[in-house]
Amino acid sequence: MSIAIIDYGVGNLRSVEKAFTTQGIPAVLSSDEKILRSAKKLVLPGVGAFAACMRGLEKNGFDRLVLDAARAGTPILGVCVGMQMLFDESVEFGVHRGLGLIPGRVERFPETVRVPQVGWNQVHIAREHPLFHGIGEDAFFYFVHSYYVAPKNRENVLGESEYGLRYASVCGSGEVLGVQFHPEKSQTSGLRLLKNFAAAA
Repeated sequence: MSIAIIDYGVGNLRSVEKAFTTQGIPAVLSSDEKILRSAKKLVLPGVGAFAACMRGLEKNGFDRLVLDAARAGTPILGVCVGMQMLFDESVEFGVHRGLGLIPGRVERFPETVRVPQVGWNQVHIAREHPLFHGIGEDAFFYFVHSYYVAPKNRENVLGESEYGLRYASVCGSGEVLGVQFHPEKSQTSGLRLLKNFAAAA
C-alpha cells in the first residue's frame, strides 16, 4: 500500500481516507502494524486533546512505529493534532511529551481571541515546498483548533496563518511534514495538498 493512515482509535478518520481515494490515490485506514510498516507513506491524524491522542498512539505502540518510520526516511504527514504530536511537547491541560521529530512546543492561543479557531483561514507560504505545488499564495484551508505549534527553528516553518498572532500552520523537517488545518475538509486546495504529498518522490 502506498499510503496508510494510522488508525489509533481517535476521531472519525474515514474522511481522510476518502479524500485520498476520491483523488484516485491508493490509501488505507489501518491499525494493523504490518500494513502500517509496509506503507510507502504515513498519515498521522489527530482530533481532540493532545494528551489523549498521545495516549492512544502509545497504547498501540504506534509512537515507536512513527519514530521508526521517520528514522527510515518514510514520508509522514501529520494532520491537525497529528502535526502537534510531531513536536517536543504541548502545554494543553498540563505539559505533555510529544514525538520530538520537530523541535518546538505547542502553545495556546492568546486570551484576546476566541478559541477554538473554527473555519476558513489563509495560509501564507513561508518557504517553497512540493506540498504547495499548484496551490496559490494565501489559499484558504479549514481549521479547528485552540492550540498552535511554535517551532524552535525558523527553517521548519513552511506556511503561516494569522489568528491573534502569526503562527506556523504548515511545518516540515526533511520527510516529516505537518499541517494544522484539515485538508480533507478544505475542498480544492486541501485535496491538492494531499495529492502533492502522495506524488512527492
